[in-house]
Order: sequence, then C-alpha cells, then structure tokens
Amino acid sequence: MDSFLDALAEMAVRYGGRVIVALVVLFAGWILAGWVGATTRKALTRASLDETLVKFLSKLARWGVLLLVILACLSVFDVETTSFAAVLGSAGIAIGLAFQGSLGNFASGIMLLMFRPFQVGDVVTVGDVTGKVNEIELFTTTLDTFDNRRFIIPNGSVFGTTIENISFHPRRRADVNVGIAYAADIDRTREVLTQAAKDVDGALADPEPSIVLVDLGDSAVNWSVRVWANSDDIGSVKQEVTRAVKLALDKADIAIPFPRIDVHLTNEEKG
Repeated sequence: MDSFLDALAEMAVRYGGRVIVALVVLFAGWILAGWVGATTRKALTRASLDETLVKFLSKLARWGVLLLVILACLSVFDVETTSFAAVLGSAGIAIGLAFQGSLGNFASGIMLLMFRPFQVGDVVTVGDVTGKVNEIELFTTTLDTFDNRRFIIPNGSVFGTTIENISFHPRRRADVNVGIAYAADIDRTREVLTQAAKDVDGALADPEPSIVLVDLGDSAVNWSVRVWANSDDIGSVKQEVTRAVKLALDKADIAIPFPRIDVHLTNEEKG
C-alpha cells in the first residue's frame, strides 16, 4: 500500500503540472473554438451565404480549432503528434477513397450553395426533370414537379449538367405557333394575329407582342405569336394566347389547314 501511494505521489509530482497546463490549454481552446465558430458564422451571414453552408463552415472552423487544441494537449505529455497526424492523414485518405462519390456530391453541394445558380422556390430544369426547388442540402437537391412528384437528385448530377433556371427573370415570353392556309392574305393575317395578342389578359404592353412570319411550310404558312408576361403568369397567358388566336382566326374566316399529301396516280397502257 505504501509503495502504491509513493508511486502515486511520484506521478502527481511528475505529471501534475502538465495536467494543469493541459486543462488550461483545453479550457482556453474550447473558448477560442466557440469564438472562432461564432465569428465565422457572423462573417458568412453578412456575406449572404446560404444558411446550410454557413452552419457547416462555422462548425468546421470550430472543430478545426478543437483538433489543434487536442494536439497541443498531447504534446504537453510528450506524445509524438507528427505520427498521430500521419495516422489521421492515412485514415482521411482511406475514408476519402471509400466515400469518393459522397464527397463529390458534398463538394458539388458547396459549389451550388456558393455560386447559387438557383435558390429555394425557383423553377428549374435539371437534366430531364423540371420542378420547383424544395431544398438544397450538402449532398442532394430536392425538386417537386408540377404533378406533385418529388425528385431527390445527387448534387454531383446537378452541378455536372446544364441547369435551366426558368424563374430567374421576372418576365418571360410565351410563343404560340400556328399554321395558316396559303389562300389567306398575309397582311390581313398579321393584323388579326396582332390584335388577338394585344387583347390577351396578362400580356405585357412593354415589350409589345410580336407576330413573326416563320416560314412557308409543306401545307401552311407558319406564324409565331410571341407575347411577354410576368414569369408567374406565363402558363395562363400562353393558354389565353392560344385561345385568342384560334377564336380570332375563326372570326376572320382564316383557315388553319390540316397537313395534306397529294397523291397522283398515273395509268399506264399495257401492251
């Protein structure tokens, strides 16, 4: 018993000061880590970064400081931190190779949150999926389609493809194409289509509607009626333009021909 107490007293004398120093370093490091995390969060918030990215980077800064503090505490007890760092590095490489797909999605998520090609509430087309952005996370992006289907897309697939942000601009153009019979008068047709476009509710006067003679098709003269509207109203305005064009052409007795193929048969005399 006396030998045990002597050994305990010897260890207290030898390591007591180091334990106190390590505790002081750990306490100070804990406070410093909290301050670094809070400061990082405030700075990123002022920079108007996405809230998800702000939380992640502030926590990353905090845990980075804590890791340095732990290494400093180990060095107080003469623990070789270089070998410890090498082990951590090797483990990091192994984990990175095992989760390279997830890390790629993670990196793409950070890029999406930083460069903001779209934000929550925007209507976008990603690949062959069109929908409203419900959530942007570090690994995935969630889209809700207009028929109420939910798509969860890996951020690597989102950032690595063409992104169409449909609701980016406050105004959009609705195009309605129509084919007119060759017998119809060109100038009269333009006049009827122009008036029909101007009478549509929700159509903007500036820019004003435009009537474009596209080309001479196989069985019709092809026109494009182009009307500008607010992005939120683009669907209803396009329907109204289509309806107005059909009614105006019917009223003016201008025909919309069906596709037609003329077949000529030749009778040959047989000898």
